[in-house]
Amino acid sequence: MFTMSLDPVASNPDHYRVMFENDRVRVLEYTDSPGQRTTPHEHPDSVMLTLSSFERRLHQDGAHRDVSISSGGAHWVPAQEHAGENTGQSATHTIFVELKEPAPPGPRVAGIGPSTV
Repeated sequence: MFTMSLDPVASNPDHYRVMFENDRVRVLEYTDSPGQRTTPHEHPDSVMLTLSSFERRLHQDGAHRDVSISSGGAHWVPAQEHAGENTGQSATHTIFVELKEPAPPGPRVAGIGPSTV
């Protein structure tokens, strides 16, 4: 699924913890506080459930994207590698449901952070 050094649980253990895992999915909880950053890590295709509203800057390959997300949402996050920082005034609390099955052939949604489609 990903290299050990880029597994968010291994590379950012203060922020990510495994809540559940089986042969099809892994469920991660993510928390941080304003001003905190993560090191580069990767996610497979995932669904992100937002338990708090937050603002983040996501970094990938020299580019960045600022996102502002409300609590109570569900968002598709295509497979990606990134680093992030909490640029807001509130803590971040999310759940990631990472898919272990490979994506079907065809066009892929690209970009940093949650998809708008």
